[in-house]
Amino acid sequence: MRHRKDHRKLSRTASHRRAVLRNLVTALFQYERIETSVAKAKEARRLAERLITFGKRGDLAARRHVARFVTRPEVTAKLFATIAPWYAERNGGYTRILRIGRRLGDAGETAYLELVKSAEQKEKERHERIAAAEVREKALKGGEKAAKKKKAGAAAEEPAAEGERPKRGKKRDEAGTAAPAKKRTRTGVKTG
Repeated sequence: MRHRKDHRKLSRTASHRRAVLRNLVTALFQYERIETSVAKAKEARRLAERLITFGKRGDLAARRHVARFVTRPEVTAKLFATIAPWYAERNGGYTRILRIGRRLGDAGETAYLELVKSAEQKEKERHERIAAAEVREKALKGGEKAAKKKKAGAAAEEPAAEGERPKRGKKRDEAGTAAPAKKRTRTGVKTG
């Protein structure tokens, strides 16, 4: 019988379990999708859904309650400003668990824990990703062209004379002979 067995212990002490779940929930709100074990995902889901409900309330007490649990202030702000409005018309079921198979190391069953999004949100994100990829591609092409122009300009500005080597390594005097190296002693005084 399962009497009074409320949640999974995850083979951890109470403080360790709380820290793990705080980190999982914070990462879920930050990245909107995380990969973890199925047991941890089920426990993190309970807490995440409660915090989203607090986010929907939006008052000062709710903000303080969420801020005590979520480890980063910017993630708390994102929860109240961005995530909670997504679910204004929804009564629960803000997250989903997608099982993805077993880990190679210990054969533990893994899953994605993600925030449920509407079709409009998914379409908007897709357009944003495409636009970002185009900007990145243009920047790379522009960077390559600039590098080629710079290389061509540098070659045209400083033509090397025949037999002249670039100055590297040892310091050379005006006659082109290597200057004697200065030695350091134990006292730190330079000689030579």
